[in-house]
Amino acid sequence: MNIALIIIIVVAIIVAIVSGLNAALQWLLWVALIVGVIALIAFLFRVISGRNRT
Repeated sequence: MNIALIIIIVVAIIVAIVSGLNAALQWLLWVALIVGVIALIAFLFRVISGRNRT
């Protein structure tokens, strides 16, 4: 597993929680969700590609 992707996912979740508590920074929620989805897709792509290569 790529440590950088895991860190990005964790940071995205933390930002989503924090922005969810503050309505004035609601745009951060969307940014966190987008970054989290991109990181999750990249992580899953690496896992699937790794299985196909072995």
